[in-house]
Amino acid sequence: MWRSPFLSTTSLAFVLVHGAGCSDDACGPGDAPKVGLVASSVDVTLTYGNMTSRAGNDCPDPAAPTGVVAVSIEGTQTDGTGFITLCVPRPDLLVMGGRTLGLTTSMADIRIIDLQGGSAGCTFSIDTTRPPTGTGGATGVCGNGTDKAGFAIELDGAVSLRRTCAGTTDSIAVKLSGRVAVPAE
Repeated sequence: MWRSPFLSTTSLAFVLVHGAGCSDDACGPGDAPKVGLVASSVDVTLTYGNMTSRAGNDCPDPAAPTGVVAVSIEGTQTDGTGFITLCVPRPDLLVMGGRTLGLTTSMADIRIIDLQGGSAGCTFSIDTTRPPTGTGGATGVCGNGTDKAGFAIELDGAVSLRRTCAGTTDSIAVKLSGRVAVPAE
């Protein structure tokens, strides 16, 4: 069967310019907002954004294929003084959606390393005695999550937070959800 050398050269040029392994043929966060990841209940709303990712291999998956490096994602609370830190051992799998949420010590696909916040004179931190539940995924992932264009991450889960107000500490459940842009460092 005859193949056009022009088509082969064009295909190779496309891969070299645009990169292989993109989740949806478009790298980057698309129309995802910079702010929009929310931990909320009837008692509190903590909003996070201004996320960045870096390939630091902080939570590596020993079964990951060659070239796939764990990605850390960090953001700040935009309506207080807190922050959120996630680690994704297999960013190449984020595009499948339905990836499990968990803690740093778990085998989850998206690990919540830390989550802290402040609101109405109270402070909040992740309650590690109650593992998060839920799922997440991403769009626009290229280069196994390391492409400078970044991507958009979406979470839909539940997390328990330790709330400290005026010296009293208790635990509250919050819904952790939203879609937000994650540029790469």
